[in-house]
Amino acid sequence: MMSQQAYDPRIRTFIQRLDRLDRADRARLRRNAGNTLPEARQATLSLFYARLLPPQVHPAQENIYFLAATLYLLAPGGSSGNLGHTLRQVRQKGNAPGLDRRIEILLDADERELPYRLRQVIRILASRQVGVNGSQLLTDLLYWSHPERFVQRQWARAYFGP
Repeated sequence: MMSQQAYDPRIRTFIQRLDRLDRADRARLRRNAGNTLPEARQATLSLFYARLLPPQVHPAQENIYFLAATLYLLAPGGSSGNLGHTLRQVRQKGNAPGLDRRIEILLDADERELPYRLRQVIRILASRQVGVNGSQLLTDLLYWSHPERFVQRQWARAYFGP
């Protein structure tokens, strides 16, 4: 189910549009990292709706697209794999206890806490110049509240697994 969604043409279009933004527009979105649409500034809303959001995205998913855009631009251009896999790449002996705890808290986050918790870990990646896979991040966020919590399990497996 996840791999099919990662190739949703709306997601691909959205990430391509983000990658084509100029420096000023990227900065406008980054300043809203972890914010919701109601918390966003008007200029950012016009950018989001006029130039980024693909057609036929359900209104209930717009906040998720906005969150993914602001976070992706903190650490763009990642390799394949989910966020758990990417975070595993920056885990070292010296930072493992603290990072492990942040990941545990992130995996337990509900929709209300998720933007803040994600912003924390994405900034860790950005500080180490490790990019995020934007398509996979958006796909995963769209399924974050699934009752089976399969996204959280996939991230946990990729980060904590062998």
